[in-house]
Amino acid sequence: MSTKTIKGVNENTWSEFKSMAAENKKKMGEFFSELVDFYKKKKVKKFWKDVLSVKEPISDYEAIQLRKTVKSLRKESGFRKIKWD
Repeated sequence: MSTKTIKGVNENTWSEFKSMAAENKKKMGEFFSELVDFYKKKKVKKFWKDVLSVKEPISDYEAIQLRKTVKSLRKESGFRKIKWD
């Protein structure tokens, strides 16, 4: 185990951190690790919430046009055709 230094932490924040760790019956290192993990999970959840909560990224008309374009490209390129040779 080694000692790490965090710069820019004022005395009030440090004492609050220590008391929060004590309230949770954790050593400060364990509590710090939990905080980091919690923040990472929260960040990932927010990302997916933002991605999945978008209302209609494209309009119905654009979706129909996109389907037509994809269908014609697949047909031109020979996708879904079986070659026996």
